[in-house]
Amino acid sequence: MKNIFRNKFIQLSLVLILGLIIGGLLFSNKNTNHVEQGHSQEKETTYTCSMHPQIRQNEPGKCPLCGMDLIPLIQDFGNTDGNTLLLTMSPEAIALANVQTQKVKTLQSGHEITLAGKIALNEQKMSVITANYPGRIEKLHIDYTGQTIQKGQKLATIYSPDLVTAQKELIEAVRFKNANPGLYDAAKEKLRLWKITDEQIESIEKSSNVINEFDVFSDLSGVVLQRNISRGDFVNKGSVLFEITDLSRLWVLLDAYESDLPFLRVGQKITFNVSSVPGKVFNSSIIFIDPIINNQTRTASVRAEISNSQLLLKPEMFVNAKVFANLPLKEKSLAIPSTALLWTGKRSVVYVKSPDQSHSAFEMREITLGPSLGDYYLVESGLSEGEEIVVYGVFSVDAAAQLAGKPSMLNKEGREVILEHKHDDNQSGYLNTTIEKTKSMNYQANASLVPLFELYLKWKNLLAKDNFKDAKDIAVEMKNELSKVNLSKFNTEEKNTWTKFHSELNENLQHVGHFATIQEMRKGFLVTSKTMIEIAKLFKPLNEPLYIQHCPMADENKGADWLSMEKEILNPYFGKSMLTCGEVTGTIKK
Repeated sequence: MKNIFRNKFIQLSLVLILGLIIGGLLFSNKNTNHVEQGHSQEKETTYTCSMHPQIRQNEPGKCPLCGMDLIPLIQDFGNTDGNTLLLTMSPEAIALANVQTQKVKTLQSGHEITLAGKIALNEQKMSVITANYPGRIEKLHIDYTGQTIQKGQKLATIYSPDLVTAQKELIEAVRFKNANPGLYDAAKEKLRLWKITDEQIESIEKSSNVINEFDVFSDLSGVVLQRNISRGDFVNKGSVLFEITDLSRLWVLLDAYESDLPFLRVGQKITFNVSSVPGKVFNSSIIFIDPIINNQTRTASVRAEISNSQLLLKPEMFVNAKVFANLPLKEKSLAIPSTALLWTGKRSVVYVKSPDQSHSAFEMREITLGPSLGDYYLVESGLSEGEEIVVYGVFSVDAAAQLAGKPSMLNKEGREVILEHKHDDNQSGYLNTTIEKTKSMNYQANASLVPLFELYLKWKNLLAKDNFKDAKDIAVEMKNELSKVNLSKFNTEEKNTWTKFHSELNENLQHVGHFATIQEMRKGFLVTSKTMIEIAKLFKPLNEPLYIQHCPMADENKGADWLSMEKEILNPYFGKSMLTCGEVTGTIKK
């Protein structure tokens, strides 16, 4: 046995086998560690909704609240050097969210406004032909509408028994002209009042023959808009026989939105085109801007006048017009795309890219907006020329800020977000409920505020049911209840605070009794809700939780909030048309 192990060949073989065993163990451990490390680094992608960031699922799909496509969740990445407004993002997250930026630039002094409208009749070129005396239509020389006529053209022939009698009186008065000149003058004047010319009266005197039929003539060249008579009709004095208009000069009526009005002035040049004359550009000037807004279309009528001697243009044709406005700009007037803006109803927010971070970082910035310029807005303050802002993907960035507990569009001071996983049988994966901890002043709740909130909540429910009549009655009752609030238990600081709220509510509710439509009522409810939410946060008058609910599509897509005692969404701003549109954004507890 000893001789076997002394054999060099066998010794070498044993060493080789031992080395293979040890090496295999070492490499096996390394491979295992590598695989485990790879698994630890592999992260599961979470998907969220840019409009409702509390929605989170582990696979793509549709948002259960608004139906939008879910996007990959963006996580806060990197160091912000203690700046709570900064949200840092990795290049991969920016690519997934399709975040695009653009530098803020100074606006040029001119702005082109596009307006839509139509060709209309010139009211100053319209005329009506009336009967000057009662009678029967014997002949019609113009017998259809749309017929072109000339000034002085014969339109109709009338037989009038009263006119026949008046002529006979004149012929008889001529016989006693010298003896009774007053009677003679009265007979002539009677015919003149019926628009009988002096030449016709003189002819009657000389011939002593009664004219049985008199012709009606046009006093305007143009087109017959309306024929109100037929042959054989009896007409009274003052009856409208024909309506005539001159089409050689027409009006161009354009609809201007409220945001366009600051840039429009009488005398501004406009150009427009119509589809019936392709390639031709018509030129005109603004001659009138309606001082009253149409309450249905929310536009003001802008009028221009155009020569139409060749009759190329016809009333009711649609036109597309452009107005070049010289803007009253400052030396450094900035403009940003409307896609870069987030509105809360009170605040305008953009996200500015920070140039001082190793990774892309975006800072939420409140700005003050000027007038709208179509797809752009003037910026009064809050931005500087050359700063880079997010113009696409801004909702995704804001959603990431919300989930990271940073200040965002809906929460100015940031919030602590707690995610409760609740299984949803109707959706794959898990949904999340966002619980927001807000700062509030710990004022003592006063029982006198309870009736005010009870009426407000009834008002909300009636608007959600589209019940305008009862909603109006409750709103008036709430206005009356406001004056009954008992301040005996309020301390000095609370009274001072309530005075401010009382003034706001009194102004908001001042005209509720005069609202004529449910749309007006909902606007009144919107401004009232803003104040009621602030009151609820400070005074917390109810023993049960109040839920702050938000609809991003209310107030012309600016978003609006309201209070509810139930988590279920019953939207007061849209009623049955979009009853469940919205989400719970906060909870106010006793």
